[in-house]
Amino acid sequence: MQIPKEVRTLIEAGPPAHLVTLNPDGSPQVTVVWIGLDGDEIVAGHIPENQKVKNIRRDPRVAISIHTDSKSAMGLTEYVIVYGLAHIQEGGGAELLQRLAITYMGPGVKFPPMENPPSGYVTRIRVERIDGVGPWTGRPV
Repeated sequence: MQIPKEVRTLIEAGPPAHLVTLNPDGSPQVTVVWIGLDGDEIVAGHIPENQKVKNIRRDPRVAISIHTDSKSAMGLTEYVIVYGLAHIQEGGGAELLQRLAITYMGPGVKFPPMENPPSGYVTRIRVERIDGVGPWTGRPV
């Protein structure tokens, strides 16, 4: 699925995103991540092999929630929910985090704040469906 321009603009502005993965027992695991774009994939970087990385390896179904500061015509806070399938790329996590740190923390920042960080992981999400409240839904709300 092609990511709508309004959603691309929102992601490029650097809002915190809630990434939902599925634990082995089927319960949701939610974490706040920095996200960016690579073509029509949403990407997030990670250094350790944490629970979200393990969960995606086992079950690729994910959701991302992004809150905006905008209001709809009805006065509702706009938000985006992205549903997709993810896969883990070995390596590239540190480089992606450095690129995203400029958006999320400001120019001149060094992140991860260590010498020679591990290469980490990149989560790559292929978008299957977009919902929420905002112009990306095509519904007046």
